[in-house]
Amino acid sequence: MQPSLNHETLRAKEQRLSAEVPNSLRLRVHRSISWIGRAERALDDDARFIFFWIAFNAAYADESVFRESTSSEQKFRADFFQKVVSLDSKQRIYGAIWENFPGPIRLLMENQYVFGPFWQHHNGTTGTEDWQDRFDNAKRRFHQAISQQNTEFVLDLVFDRLSVLRNQLVHGGATWGGGINRPQVRDGTAILAFLIPVFVDVMLENPLEYWGRPFYPVVA
Repeated sequence: MQPSLNHETLRAKEQRLSAEVPNSLRLRVHRSISWIGRAERALDDDARFIFFWIAFNAAYADESVFRESTSSEQKFRADFFQKVVSLDSKQRIYGAIWENFPGPIRLLMENQYVFGPFWQHHNGTTGTEDWQDRFDNAKRRFHQAISQQNTEFVLDLVFDRLSVLRNQLVHGGATWGGGINRPQVRDGTAILAFLIPVFVDVMLENPLEYWGRPFYPVVA
């Protein structure tokens, strides 16, 4: 499935931003759109996934994310999802979760190989012996969110799984183009390719909202 937006359409919208738009938002969307363009030119899912994740970080990560704990990062991400879903007047994010990708999302939730505590347990981390109970509980929460059509919560669960896949790729925990874990890389890439441009488009359509301060501003 092709994303509803691409680098060219987003860049054109960026260039039409008014002079009143904060520089912090301009920097965010400019960087994110550049990485969306690079992802679109990539020839394999491994590279496309990584480039789209960089575009996601450029769009959402507040300076505080890099100074706080993992739980704080998850909170910032959840807050971002709540904001973009509430501002998405065309309900494209809602449609992606409930109409475009229900099958791949369910498969992600059922896949222990993209569940953080599973790997922590197998790497000998103390206190993760109950990973199976946590996994089952996470699946129950997912199905409850599905029954309630809680888009923000499902989105947060999906990106929690995708962040494990990101770690596998960028920290050398996978073989480029390897045969293992191909379905989740393929599906994860398709989900990111659809959603990240939508996130940026929502930001472009709501430029006077506060989207946080980029951690790495342009310094002359």
